[in-house]
Amino acid sequence: MTMQHVKSIALYIFILSLAACRVGRDYQRPDLALPAQFTGTATGDTLSVGDLEWKQFFPDTTLQSLIQKALTGNFDLQLAMRRVDEAQAYLKQARVNWTPVVQAQATGSTLNPSENSLNGKSLEAFIGANHVEDYTLGATLSWELDIWGKLRRQREAAANTFLQTREAAHAVQTTLVAGIAGTYFNLLMLDEQLNIARRNLSLGDTVVQMMQLQKESGQVTELAVQQAQAQRQTAALLVPLLEQEVAIQENTLRILTGDVPGPITRFSKLRDFTIPAELPTGVPAALISRRPDVRASELALRAANARVGYAQGNMYPALSITAAGGINAFKASDWFSIPASLFGTVAGNIVQPIFQQRQLKTQLEVARIQREQAVIGFRQSALNAIGEVANAMVRLDKLESRHRIATEQVNTLQQAIANASLLFKSGLADYLEVITAQSNYLQAELNLADVRRQQLDAMVELYRALGGGWK
Repeated sequence: MTMQHVKSIALYIFILSLAACRVGRDYQRPDLALPAQFTGTATGDTLSVGDLEWKQFFPDTTLQSLIQKALTGNFDLQLAMRRVDEAQAYLKQARVNWTPVVQAQATGSTLNPSENSLNGKSLEAFIGANHVEDYTLGATLSWELDIWGKLRRQREAAANTFLQTREAAHAVQTTLVAGIAGTYFNLLMLDEQLNIARRNLSLGDTVVQMMQLQKESGQVTELAVQQAQAQRQTAALLVPLLEQEVAIQENTLRILTGDVPGPITRFSKLRDFTIPAELPTGVPAALISRRPDVRASELALRAANARVGYAQGNMYPALSITAAGGINAFKASDWFSIPASLFGTVAGNIVQPIFQQRQLKTQLEVARIQREQAVIGFRQSALNAIGEVANAMVRLDKLESRHRIATEQVNTLQQAIANASLLFKSGLADYLEVITAQSNYLQAELNLADVRRQQLDAMVELYRALGGGWK
């Protein structure tokens, strides 16, 4: 083995030993203060409605059609997907940052110095001419060896940024799906309230007619008729208001789907929807890996951690290899005279920043601060996710009690109207009791429809809070 071989092997071993010295630290998830289970759930139950696809969670065909249309037409989601494409382009660029940079060039030049100049007289004496031509066709190669793992950290940061934008797009989709469902249920509530107002308007007509008959028989005064008419007008005022809100909700849904405002054909009623008896939530630890926005915040932390390593690597010497080769001649006729016109150079260099140390140190300090900010953001997003699930569960529990009470109230007031009418006809009750019973019944029915809508909204919110809607 020659001395040259020994030197080559030693240099190779030296480079490998440097390559083992990676800058930065590998990512480790920070400690999260998570409860073992959600309040009111069974320990160890890992099933969650958040794992269901939205088509399984929302079986209504009209709602499914609206969501499907929104997933292709919604502008917020389209913008989120374009950001994913942008991050993917940067990732492709980062994946090849370790490969050599190769450039090809072809040059031609002619020099015509003054005949009385030193260059002119030198050319005349050397080649017997007062001008010289030079033609070059070659390629240059430059390659920075990733001995500190700096470029690997750069690729790692780009990969996590790409994944972060993808999870952010999933988070936009979960919000969009929940928004479509919530708006749809609100539209069905308005349909129900509009029907209630129209029914009460018809009931008001009956009461007014009854008062007029009683007035004609001398049993009540004109005041009773006017009170009945005022109560009827209260129901009448609700009709155009609710029709307006129905149209606005329809327009909102169509805009969310990327369509122009207009009516929406639907056949379902609010009463057709029920809250499942069991809505499993799983465990908080699984929620961290399921919710897209929490995953996006963790990926942002991963990227910030990688950028610390990259900033640290910039402070160390950079080892690069350069090479150039091609053909060169000062006469065009000799350009392709091979091998006489061939040339080549190979060089290696190590660059150590000196006067940039403060700038590079600042960049490292900022990268570390940004990593700490990302840690805080990740912990905050995880805690917010747990809180949203807990709030949705409380809402569902309390709304179930409210729905039971509101239903009993409607049934009670329905009987009260019938009794008041009979007592009034029998002369055992005055007209104010009839009008009061009618007014209370109208308000109770409107309130019951709203409670039903709130229950469905809480169910949708629990599904979104558990990370459902992006599958």
